[in-house]
Amino acid sequence: MYTNFDTVRVLIVDDERDIREGSQRIISRMDCHVTTASCGAEALEILEKESFSIMLLDLKMPGIDGMEVLRQVKAKNEKILVIIITGFATVETAIEAMKKGAYDFIPKPFEPDHLRIVVNRAKDKLRLRWRAETMARERERTLSDLHTEKSRVRTIVESLPNGVVVTDRKGKVSLMNPAFLHHLDLASDTELGSHISDYVNDKKFCDFIMEMSQGKHLESDQIPAYEISLPNGKYLLARSRPIMGDNPEDCLGAVVNFVDITAMKEIDKVKSEFVAKVSHELRSPLSTIHEQLAMVIKEMVDETSHVDQHLLSRAKEKTQGLIALIGDLLDLSRIEAGANFQEPQPVNIGELLNNIVDFMQARASSRKQSLTIETSDSQIPLFTADPVALESIFGNLIANAINYTPENGTIKVRLDKQNNNICIDVKDTGFGIESKYLDKIFERFYRVKNENTRFITGTGLGLPIVKSLVDELGGKIEVQSEPGKGTCFKVLLPCSS
Repeated sequence: MYTNFDTVRVLIVDDERDIREGSQRIISRMDCHVTTASCGAEALEILEKESFSIMLLDLKMPGIDGMEVLRQVKAKNEKILVIIITGFATVETAIEAMKKGAYDFIPKPFEPDHLRIVVNRAKDKLRLRWRAETMARERERTLSDLHTEKSRVRTIVESLPNGVVVTDRKGKVSLMNPAFLHHLDLASDTELGSHISDYVNDKKFCDFIMEMSQGKHLESDQIPAYEISLPNGKYLLARSRPIMGDNPEDCLGAVVNFVDITAMKEIDKVKSEFVAKVSHELRSPLSTIHEQLAMVIKEMVDETSHVDQHLLSRAKEKTQGLIALIGDLLDLSRIEAGANFQEPQPVNIGELLNNIVDFMQARASSRKQSLTIETSDSQIPLFTADPVALESIFGNLIANAINYTPENGTIKVRLDKQNNNICIDVKDTGFGIESKYLDKIFERFYRVKNENTRFITGTGLGLPIVKSLVDELGGKIEVQSEPGKGTCFKVLLPCSS
């Protein structure tokens, strides 16, 4: 097979010496390696030892004629290009030779330019053939590499300890690994191609995966995880990402990763039970100490030293802080355990906010702060929820605004309806929060400490409680803040009207 155009090998077979030598001189100057033979038998003998890409073959030769040589050559090597040299033969004979496999013909006598044209045409044919063969080999190699890559990826996916599922735009499963089947207690021979709902019996999760597969969350920076509770007591945490196509807006499906968090849930349960038990046991003696300190301070006479009064007041303040911490811990434990304070009921958010603001007015006034509430003209629907949970959310947010706003500051609460959400803003003109802390303020026990806040007491559990309750209600909380200018917490609660 010809693979190098710099050394095209040509065999000239003709019983006329002048034709052989003249053709050799011409073709040698065309970057070809030329060999000659004076008869058919010599040519066949040479072909047994060497390979050629082009052959110039005279039809009329003594002994074995050109037609027989052509037949034997084509029988052994179909790819060699045979150019027939005709002299005494007719054009019909040349055409017959081409029907039997000859590539081209050139009549005697021929001019050098004519010979060059015919040989160059044959070289072009070889070049095209080589390119086609090269492309075919590359295609086969690419397909082989692709197959190898697919096998490698499949092996990696199947060996992962986490469950993996890939869905198409219609939510049909196109790939799943053994870990997924194990997590869902599915048979090892479960077939692909069915809808995700045939594998996971959780409608909300399946709806979420359908949205993901169809590109609903393409522009979202943070795609929420989904927790699945299985009948056998197992818990799975599912995280999903869309599969993008060539078009940035084109979503081909979704890939879902399942992690078994059953052990973590058990640890959290034990931890919450421990915290709740310890907190409950501490609350009673601390309350007693706090009441006794209050009684002692109240009954103090003027002769008591100022230092003693200060120490007792500080002790009373610290016990009050511990009692508040215990209360927050108990609330957090109840939220994590899924225990509601009351049965959900329709709540008038505007009325609830007015009551909280009225209750907090005295506290704000003592700090010379302006605390107001504003309700938009939009019709605010009733929201079905636990009233105590809502009071805890907005009570914490307004209390935080009062604590972190200096004297003569302003706190505004605004109630509105935006799209399909009830929107509550708690905005203050307080110290503000640096942007680097905004993603940490909802972590338990985290408090921003600086020159403005170091004397403000708190447990660091208020905002985590707010976040947990808002999540439990299917809502969302956002925060915007600028140091020195204030903070705005926005709570969005879903409504159906």
